[in-house]
Amino acid sequence: MTMRNFLMSAFTAVDVIRTKRDGEVLSDAQIDWVVDAYTRGQVADEQMSALAMAILLRGMTPAEIARWTAAMIASGERLDLSGVPRPTVDKHSTGGVGDKITLPLTPLVAACGAAVPQLSGRGLGHTGGTLDKLESIPGWRADLTNDEFSAQLRDVGAVICAAGAGLAPADRKLYALRDVTGTVEAIPLIASSIMSKKIAEGTGALVLDVKVGSGAFMKSVADARSLARTMVDLGCAHGVRTVALVTDMSTPLGHAVGNAVEVAEAIEVLAGGGPRDVVELTLALAREMLAAAGLADADPAAALADGRAMDTWRAMVRAQGGDPEAPLPVAGESETVRAERDGYVAVDAYGVGLAAWRLGAGRARKEDPVSAAAGIVLHRRHGEPVRAGDPLYELRTDEAARIPAALAEAQAAVVVSDPRTVTSPLVIERVG
Repeated sequence: MTMRNFLMSAFTAVDVIRTKRDGEVLSDAQIDWVVDAYTRGQVADEQMSALAMAILLRGMTPAEIARWTAAMIASGERLDLSGVPRPTVDKHSTGGVGDKITLPLTPLVAACGAAVPQLSGRGLGHTGGTLDKLESIPGWRADLTNDEFSAQLRDVGAVICAAGAGLAPADRKLYALRDVTGTVEAIPLIASSIMSKKIAEGTGALVLDVKVGSGAFMKSVADARSLARTMVDLGCAHGVRTVALVTDMSTPLGHAVGNAVEVAEAIEVLAGGGPRDVVELTLALAREMLAAAGLADADPAAALADGRAMDTWRAMVRAQGGDPEAPLPVAGESETVRAERDGYVAVDAYGVGLAAWRLGAGRARKEDPVSAAAGIVLHRRHGEPVRAGDPLYELRTDEAARIPAALAEAQAAVVVSDPRTVTSPLVIERVG
């Protein structure tokens, strides 16, 4: 009898669900079996939904999370990047509003001598997706073969693309299920989802950007710290040098929230300008990535200033079929909202993300289309003074019928008050 046949005969989904439901620790064999059986379709979605909810409510020990992650990795292939001549380092953000950091960061770190194998995802709900943003560039494609992926890493040093179907397929199934069963927030499942893909992609080092605040999945610093610690430990246990920054996502990053509007803002950063907070976080993460790759002496600020990062951006976009010089899509409809009184602006990330989603920049289901041109441009940032009649923000969409619902979300998210609103530090702490 093979080990797989033994495992198939040794467990049932109901027994595994009951074990976790009752607060007990899953054995290595139970975890290996249920992840494998679910990937092959022998555990039904409703059974894995019940297990995911039990994990959300009961938690997992560090050993359980490590084994669950290993089982997710083992469900598919693991890329071999040993042929890449540069040190490899990746970055992952847990998701936010206006979080276009991957766009300038990937070519910037590559311009400093590392290779960045960035496997990214699509937006869902109020959070934006890197691939959706890049697909607003005419001709750019997200899907690469493993050979194309490796060749671009060798030739350009930077790739941003979708994960291949063979990489942690268990995570692909479970991720879609978690989104529709109210189990997205389970720290063990977040950590294993992120780290199984990042470890399977074969990077030598990894920097995590763990968001906290209204626009993030983690609402408290304690939860964000716990998630960061869990993922750092998982990465290090699998031989990947891993550190994390816990960063604020109570207000959007930058002025732009959407797809093409965020690409335009990222290009401003690569050109040596851009919003102060976007530049600050890009450089902070770049320094961490370069240090993790053994390139601590490199100066990412200089690579932004002298144009090397922009050159790498253009080469990266061209390598994936895009035209870096082509005009970005422009929305057919827009509405500018102005301040009705003097005061100070307060901006809530979650509400702005919902407004951008209402305009068509995001999706409710993974198969939904998104509008490249839709989004919001903030004319005043959180904590800034404003006078009556000054523009606060602009709504952009291809469908005028979307504006009223988006406007209702935006009016609740961007308000003018008398006292100056407090701004939080962008980088809250480092976990490593």
